[in-house]
Amino acid sequence: MGARVLVAEDDVMQARLVRIYLEREGNEVQVVGDGRAAIEWARSSRPDLIVLDVMMPEVDGLDVCRILRAESQVPILLLTARSTEESMLLGLDLGADDYLTKPYSPRELTARVRALLRRSGAAARAADSTRLSVGDLEIDTARFEVRVAGEPVPLTGKEFAILGMLAEQPGRVFTRAQIIDRLFGFGRNVLERTVDAHVMNLRRKLEQGRTGARYVETVYGRGYRLADQGGGR
Repeated sequence: MGARVLVAEDDVMQARLVRIYLEREGNEVQVVGDGRAAIEWARSSRPDLIVLDVMMPEVDGLDVCRILRAESQVPILLLTARSTEESMLLGLDLGADDYLTKPYSPRELTARVRALLRRSGAAARAADSTRLSVGDLEIDTARFEVRVAGEPVPLTGKEFAILGMLAEQPGRVFTRAQIIDRLFGFGRNVLERTVDAHVMNLRRKLEQGRTGARYVETVYGRGYRLADQGGGR
């Protein structure tokens, strides 16, 4: 059974092309042409994934991303004509899981959608009430929840996936290339700076309001690791 995908794109021809390719994959596709409709449809129909154009009428795509990310963990793929690093980082900071710059190949878009759905589906299949704990950090893969000292910490899908990967082996250093290969699947197209942005956001959320707390550590010249605080599974 295919996934339910929301495509928010005001360019009619572009939206039609995306719809054709995604429906060929067996997905059920709903197309809307402005940001306000995207928010309303996402709230009412709970899609499995959202393909979201940045430049849209009514409500800008970045604002749509920010609003929806505060309400759910639905995977979001941004489409943007803005190819600058600042624009990419802003989208990731607002909670997008991946992005494509225009013009893009429809085949690459469908591949990115498949990868995001596969990863979100894998997270759902792992819902066996497994809990990982490292010190006062708790990760509940069944509920897709993270808590620090008992307080919930809301994360995006990519942030949760990175944290889960690091938590598999606390103290082990994972390189950016390993994180890209595991969580993105497009090593040649994903910038290491993309991983850095996700980790920066993850670290900020885990350590917010906790003076001196360190969970995700940078090992310069190597990558990232979860600080081993003597906790267990």
